[in-house]
Amino acid sequence: MSKPGVIRKLDEAVINRIAAGEVIQRPSNALKEMIENSLDAKSSDIQINVHGGGLKLLQIQDNGTGIRKEDLEILCERFTTSKLEKFEDLSCIATYGFRGEALASISHIAHLTIKTKTAEDKCAFKASYADSRLLEQPKPCAGNQGTQITVEDLFYNVATRRKTLKSSSEEFAKLADMVGRYAIHNARVGFSLRKQGESMAVIRTPPNSSIVDNIRSIYGNAVSKEILEVEEVDQVLGVKLKGCITNVGYTAKKLTFLLFINNRLVESLALRKSIEQVYSVYLQKNCHPFLYISLELDPRTVDVNVHPTKHEVTFLYEDKIADKVRSAIEAKLLGNNALKHFYTQTRLPGASAPSTEVTTSDKTKVSANEMVRTDISIQKLDKFFPAANTSVSVNTGVTSTNTVFETNKFEPQKQCPQTGEKREIRLTSVLELRQSVENELHVGLRETVKNSTFVGCVSFKRAMIQHETKLYLCNTGKLCEEMLYQIMLYDFGNFGALKFTNSMPLYDLARMALDCEECGWKETDGTKEEIATTVVDHLVTRAAMLDDYFSMQIDGEGNLKSIPYLVDKFCPDMSGLPIYILRLTTEVEWDNERECFKTFCRETAKFYSELFTRDDVDDDILENATFQFEDSPKDSLRGGGGNQHMMLVAVKNKFHWAACFPHH
Repeated sequence: MSKPGVIRKLDEAVINRIAAGEVIQRPSNALKEMIENSLDAKSSDIQINVHGGGLKLLQIQDNGTGIRKEDLEILCERFTTSKLEKFEDLSCIATYGFRGEALASISHIAHLTIKTKTAEDKCAFKASYADSRLLEQPKPCAGNQGTQITVEDLFYNVATRRKTLKSSSEEFAKLADMVGRYAIHNARVGFSLRKQGESMAVIRTPPNSSIVDNIRSIYGNAVSKEILEVEEVDQVLGVKLKGCITNVGYTAKKLTFLLFINNRLVESLALRKSIEQVYSVYLQKNCHPFLYISLELDPRTVDVNVHPTKHEVTFLYEDKIADKVRSAIEAKLLGNNALKHFYTQTRLPGASAPSTEVTTSDKTKVSANEMVRTDISIQKLDKFFPAANTSVSVNTGVTSTNTVFETNKFEPQKQCPQTGEKREIRLTSVLELRQSVENELHVGLRETVKNSTFVGCVSFKRAMIQHETKLYLCNTGKLCEEMLYQIMLYDFGNFGALKFTNSMPLYDLARMALDCEECGWKETDGTKEEIATTVVDHLVTRAAMLDDYFSMQIDGEGNLKSIPYLVDKFCPDMSGLPIYILRLTTEVEWDNERECFKTFCRETAKFYSELFTRDDVDDDILENATFQFEDSPKDSLRGGGGNQHMMLVAVKNKFHWAACFPHH
């Protein structure tokens, strides 16, 4: 029968060697600790020399405050520090170091030499250490103010750890990555990293530089030219966010995420996942952005004492802060959704044209009329959306004896004006309207539109799109109206605002609408003055609701100050504004919540899509027409011989009508 083992106290040297292996796992960990010591010493210039990936030599020189000669004797003993006196100090720690283990750990697994000079000393002092002990009394020597730490033969007495490390080139890459991260966050400090014996520095950033300049110097122009600067302050959570992120025009195979919390380089899985979720909407699969995020939190809410290497911290309200960071990045990307650039290869002069037949791996041939072609001149529908004008003249074509509207300017505001962030709508009526849209959708039509390619516009009202091997002619007016109606439902309560620089009197707008033949006013309806007054009273009494849900601001004097901002860089035709205001009173079912929201959204969608409903071709003519292509050898549209016909297809509530024929 086996006997229990004897419990004995470990030798002090064994304890220290084990602790050193936890703190210093590879050369980059040792360098991180030394950089943080230099930053704590108020250094403005840090120079690093490396040999053999940091295993043979790792030397750092700073111009900080230096170390007092009296402190050199206990400098490398465990738990000796100038940054902490009692445990309670951890709740408000503002320095990088606090344990006093870094230099002690290095001295147990490497040959450590320190040369230092303070401003009061007449000369520098040099000291060597082994196993936390000073080998001999510090010797005076020549030296500049600051501290120079030289680490040689790292892991010389830990053979197993040394064997598990990567090659010297890979270890040096990790060192360069570490220096680059600190150089970007500490732009006021100059950093230099070079290999011993080489005159050219691998990394060099000047003191008092900028974060973007350092990003350009370290990661290149491809990153810096796509940088967006992000700033956010939340007084409730006590968080201050500052950072640089890349726009959707930049992608990389690997995510580069620099996260500093209270100036400490750390990792946070919650933040990482939250940000990756935002970019997954904009970037293709396996494409990643560059991110530099700096968070300043109340030190009392952060626990820094959770990991030996201090690369992790925990803090209160982690989920809420992650949501705040995600919202700030999402808002920045939405406001800067620049076009992505794609490059195509042109055919050289004299080169033979590609074959019209494609041979697949199983030797079968695909005929020309079954091929799906794409072209380098492919276009997007956004191109044909009129941009939001900085100056729009309001003119209905009707002369008003009472009011002359001057030119009005619009100031788009993308964010929700109430809270600055997207809010969740839980109104039963709105949720039911959204569900009804999903229940009534036409699956085949949705797939056609979703996977289609825009070919070109026939007119304002009609456009050609291609889906697989078929071309469709669609009514863009009806399509835009349905799209804008669904935007109204799904962005309910989160609209930006198109603000008028000069408020628009509702009374005058109503009078202008009543003067239009389109209105159909009759004397039996009452006088125009009475109806206009009713319109004003009707909308003013609902001003709070209109502002809260639709960003339509109406002041107490009956002046319209803004309308919803539905599509980025798109402004509706303001000539339809008077009729729109009148129809809000007469066509919206104000007495029932669900019907009120539905009819209001419908009327708004009609107003915003009115620009695309005008055309010079009558629908009746097209609906009764048959298009025929003459069978001719010279006809470039002919595919396989025979006459080609266009078939008209009616789809209620989605496309007013559509036409298709085989693709040639």
